[in-house]
Order: sequence, then structure tokens, then C-alpha cells
Amino acid sequence: MRRLLLSTVMVAGVASGAAAENIGVSMALFDDNFLTVLRNGIQDLADGMDDVDVQVEDAQNDVARQLDQINNFVASGVDAIIVNPVDTSATQAMTDAASSAGIPLVFVNRQPVNVDTLPDNQAFVASDERESGTLETIEVCDIFAEQGKTEASVYVMMGELSNQAAVQRTADIHDVIDGGQCAVTLTIIDEQTANWSRDEAQDLMTNWLSTGEPFDGLISNNDEMAIGAIQAMKASGIAMEDVVVAGIDATQDALLAMAGGDLDVTVFQDAASQGSGALNAALELARGGAVEQKVYVPFKLVTPDNMSEFTQSN
Repeated sequence: MRRLLLSTVMVAGVASGAAAENIGVSMALFDDNFLTVLRNGIQDLADGMDDVDVQVEDAQNDVARQLDQINNFVASGVDAIIVNPVDTSATQAMTDAASSAGIPLVFVNRQPVNVDTLPDNQAFVASDERESGTLETIEVCDIFAEQGKTEASVYVMMGELSNQAAVQRTADIHDVIDGGQCAVTLTIIDEQTANWSRDEAQDLMTNWLSTGEPFDGLISNNDEMAIGAIQAMKASGIAMEDVVVAGIDATQDALLAMAGGDLDVTVFQDAASQGSGALNAALELARGGAVEQKVYVPFKLVTPDNMSEFTQSN
């Protein structure tokens, strides 16, 4: 497969066609800060175009509901479909439904299990998850080294285990450790899923704290879980300057936590550009054009030193 790097300036609008074009969009769920920014990226670009309509549906984290939405889009004759998958292992059925009807389909943000066998009129727009957890973990290691530590112990919070991003981001952590990229000897005490959820992360962190096990930090697959863990730590009287906490996404809530001295590391994933890039790809395919089948928007490391550059982003 070809690989293309897109910057935010490369997702400008595609010239609109003469006839109105209808794009069906199925989002895994609306109740997620990052995915809301992504969804707005799709809608905002569509709003600035003539004769482009998007119908956005909430799958409510239900695979069956999402498959029904895709089948309904097919039945209604949309020009293209954009899918943010609930379960990345269930995407072959989505590909088959769109392909059998000859309707272009673009997966966005979450890598489909069949990404390497997509038909010519389908594509994947996201950021390369091999970068995300790698940037996050190396920075955590560097902070420990700057603190004068030679050894450190951390907890790891994982996203939904059915989600490729969670699997890859966790693998990145292990790859940094096993590949000798960490500036200190890093030990993982435990790793468990909190399903991308702030509330579940708070409960999980509370459980870990109840064991009394000493630890130096937390590496989380996303910001929402990092924030939930921070809330649990603060409720237990832990001074945040005594631990290193890292997340991914650079959401506005995460940047507020960083400004308050609670979050040490996050990684900017350009949600809006993923959304607008997905719509551009869908429109190009609907018009009979060709697009790269893997379109990657780069991740960027965010620390207290450069966080001001991202305050108007996610």
C-alpha cells in the first residue's frame, strides 16, 4: 500500500460538483471529546461546501447498530460512506456491504482489520499509531532520567481491547522498553483496560492505589483515562509533582490538566484534520477519482513547553 503524510494545510476543501452529494457518516459514539472534534471536522468542511450534505449517525458504541446504519446508507443510495468503527475487527462486513453496492467507503481514525485488502474505492484516514505510544513513552522515560532516576515503575491504562489503536499504543510502550529506547529501566507494574473512559479510569486507579504498591507514573492510551487516574490520585492525597502522567490526544481538558501541573505528557492527534481528510477522500472517490488508501496525519508530542501551540486544536 502507498503511504501519504498529510499536514493540516493539505486537507483543504475539494471543489464541489454540480450535483448535490450525500455522504453518510457513522461515528462509533458521540459521547467522546476527541471524536466530537473529528465529527465537527467533517461537518465544518461540509458546511463550507456547496451541494454537499452529510448525514451523521451515532452508533452508540454498538457494532450491530453501526452495521445497520451502513446498510441503511447503502439502501438510501448515498454517494459515499465514512465510518469511525466501533470494533475494528468487524470492518470486513462494512467493506463488503459498501463494495457490493459500489459505494465508496472511508474508514477514519480507527484502523480496520482489513486495511491491507481494501478495494480500490475504499480508504483509511488516521494517524499512524506506531508514532503515538512511542512518542509518549520515550518522553516519560526522558522525564524520569531528568529527575535523576535510573529505574522507574509505571501502571499502563489501555483503551478498548477491540480497538486497534489501544492494541498498538500499548505495544508501542513495550517496544520502547524492549528496544532499549527508554533512558531508564522501566517496569510495568500492571496494565488493564479502562475502555477510554474517565470514570472507569478513576475506578481502576483507585483499585491500584488500594494495593499500596509504590509507583512512579502512569502511561495511558488516551487523555480521558489519564484525567480519570489523576482525579483518583488527587482524591487519595498524592502530590502530582511526585508522579509522571502521560496521555494521548491533546484534548482541551488534557491541556487544562497540563496547565495545572497534573498532566506531564500528551500527544496531539489532529482530530479535525482526520475528519476533513476523510470527507475529502470520500468526495474524491464519489466523483470517480483516486486517493491514497492509507492517509496519515502526523502525531506531535505535547509538553508544558509547547502546549500553547495546541490550545485551539482538539
